[in-house]
Amino acid sequence: MISKLKEYKEIILNLIKLSLPILGGNLAHILISFSDNAVAGRYSTLALGAISVASAIVMTITIAAVGIMLGVSPVISNMRGKKLPAKKFFKTTILLSILVSIPFFLILEILLSKIDLIGLSPDLIQPVKEYIAICSWSVFPSVVFVAIKEFLQAYEKVVFANLLMLLMVVLNIVLNIVLTFGIDFSFIHIEAMGVIGLSIATLASKTIVMVLMFLYTLPLFKGGAENKKYYIKDLLKTGMPISVAIFFEFLGFNLTAILIGKFSALFAAVHNIILCIANFTFMIVLSVSNATSIKIGFFNGKKDKENIIKYSLANLFLAILVCLLTFTILMFFSDEIISIFSRDIEVINLSKKILVIAMCFLFFDGIQGACVGILKGLKDTKIIMYTMICAYLLVAIPFGCYLAYCHNLVLEGFWIGLALALFLVALITSIKVIVNIKRIK
Repeated sequence: MISKLKEYKEIILNLIKLSLPILGGNLAHILISFSDNAVAGRYSTLALGAISVASAIVMTITIAAVGIMLGVSPVISNMRGKKLPAKKFFKTTILLSILVSIPFFLILEILLSKIDLIGLSPDLIQPVKEYIAICSWSVFPSVVFVAIKEFLQAYEKVVFANLLMLLMVVLNIVLNIVLTFGIDFSFIHIEAMGVIGLSIATLASKTIVMVLMFLYTLPLFKGGAENKKYYIKDLLKTGMPISVAIFFEFLGFNLTAILIGKFSALFAAVHNIILCIANFTFMIVLSVSNATSIKIGFFNGKKDKENIIKYSLANLFLAILVCLLTFTILMFFSDEIISIFSRDIEVINLSKKILVIAMCFLFFDGIQGACVGILKGLKDTKIIMYTMICAYLLVAIPFGCYLAYCHNLVLEGFWIGLALALFLVALITSIKVIVNIKRIK
């Protein structure tokens, strides 16, 4: 019994060690979004409104493209477990990431030409177009960067890529300030560019970091490998369902935010606050989940059922632990945490009311996040796609609308809908994990 506890302790510590740099990279995404909004808000309310709409469009499409390349780490980890020469597929991975980016870039270009049909406020149309016109090109560096990051993660090399993510945060903040507000110092003179400056800053910071990442891995970019078709087929089979799942998850949250915003600015503000808290917690779970998918991918290749079970249990334990710690902190420090976002008493009181429902959402989200990591490692991702589509389009939004419009439960209704949706995902993915592990011989 004592030896088993020691073994699990070692496994948990391994997961934490592997997930911490990944967490740094995940939190960088939040910080980039925060800095974009902060700089835009200080420039003008119009700029803030424009990038809120434009970045939501760009990110929803970009994340779908990125999702395909999230299949790289489990596939390469699996090959490592089988003792196959996986490094030979690096060049193929880079070329594929560029090809994957092209259709999603074209989708953004089509959306750009149809912005007038969305029904935006007339003053928002032009700045939204300006932002998307430049930021649509960021699909390429975003997807290539993630492809390389995933390839390195498969070999448990997670520090450099995630340090670059933190560098991206710094670059983004500096470029945002300089290009948005302009600068006139000594021989340096840059005109204030407003929304255009924000979009250039985003594209430039992503491109610089992608180039640095490519230069770091340049020694791998040589030669080629046999069985490219098999590798690409395996990668797309694993990555495509992840892409669709992430797209519908983003779409579900964006639609929910829009529907809540139609009722009042107060409800929209509270929804955003609760979502920020939930996102921060989920980023921790997601980091552990990513680390788990790498480990399980490796042991799945080796057909090592014992270690797959051990890392799966350790993953679930950490996910539940993170949720419980979050609940404890929110119970005792809810006023202080919500006050970071707003000092309005009405906002604070309503946010505390919704937090009770959000805690259920967080728990189910933690369980499904852990299960998704396991399923990624096992290269069984189709179930993730189907459950996400059903959860958001058939449960979260319809049930939320029913409670909001028929029972006047707006925030409570939509968050109950989200919690039920994630309960469904957690239940189905948990069952799928158990079934898959039982099949391994």
